[in-house]
Amino acid sequence: MRIDGKAWRTLWLDGGTLHLIDQTVLPHTFRVVQTTTVEQTAVAIETMIVRGAGAIGATAAAGVAQAAWTAPDKDFHQHVAVGAERIRRTRPTAQNLFVGIEFVLRAIESAPTPAAARDAAVAAAVAFADDDAACCAAIGQHGAPLIEDGMGVSTHCNAGWLAFVDWGSALSPIYAAHREGRRVHVWVDETRPRQQGAKLTAFELGHEGIDHSVIADGSIGWWMRQGRVQRTFVGADRIAANGDVANKVGTYMVALAAKANGVPFYVAAPTTTLDVHCPSGAQIPIEERGDDEVCFTWGWSDDGVYQRVRTTPLTSRARNVAFDVTPAELIAGIITERGIVPATPEGIASVARR
Repeated sequence: MRIDGKAWRTLWLDGGTLHLIDQTVLPHTFRVVQTTTVEQTAVAIETMIVRGAGAIGATAAAGVAQAAWTAPDKDFHQHVAVGAERIRRTRPTAQNLFVGIEFVLRAIESAPTPAAARDAAVAAAVAFADDDAACCAAIGQHGAPLIEDGMGVSTHCNAGWLAFVDWGSALSPIYAAHREGRRVHVWVDETRPRQQGAKLTAFELGHEGIDHSVIADGSIGWWMRQGRVQRTFVGADRIAANGDVANKVGTYMVALAAKANGVPFYVAAPTTTLDVHCPSGAQIPIEERGDDEVCFTWGWSDDGVYQRVRTTPLTSRARNVAFDVTPAELIAGIITERGIVPATPEGIASVARR
């Protein structure tokens, strides 16, 4: 995707060095950070230097490759196992993280020597990232026909190219329709508490030249009722076998508003996000983060200082679940790299990877 006309990916692996666009300082500062150890990569996931289902999955794969890259020949597999477990503990909800780990571990286990395993691990991590980018490009092609010229489309959180290796999931159909010449206006929820919509989705759409408005999270129902929104596209962090979808907290309320106003609500995700071993959304582990994200916000002051400010009373506590679950019956369809399927057990099974 493009930043000031230059093509970028969210992350890329060069030997044992992982390069990541630092999402914590966007949209005001653009910088790339490097990690060279599995611990540094784990911290990058935990602190949201990298976030988004596909990007987390590719970063997790790279982290396991780094564990192999730095492991000594003696006790090689033990060192790799410890590194993989460290990555597993970073964030519990995104299915892509666990798929990426296992993909690289299988490549390591099939190699005859530690030296061969190191090369195999890096190659597997690169292939996993390339697959993510290709899947998201295909999602765009499958989803773009849903967008007619002049439509209003809403989204929640960031499921664009910053959330994946390239193209994104929920934004990929929008990018494809725009590049095919159709006019589209995107209604961008702020997505509190970390404001991924206001900071990241708006950043992406601006650099792509797509018309958009940032709106308060609680206002999307109003814009739908006014007839300004004809489609809703969101991403997913895990999709259960019955079609229930875990995504950024607030997605469920958007789906309810869409249902009430007759707006088709689509989920876009590569098949690496499907968890066929999870029967329903009730079994999806939901991450709860620290209350500082709710009690404080970051931004630029008028005198040019990037600072944190408290927005709640000193005596108030907060609860901060990072995700919620949208029931399958609210979903018009799931857009995957293999096509659009219904949010049903049969639909999920028809595109799930074996």
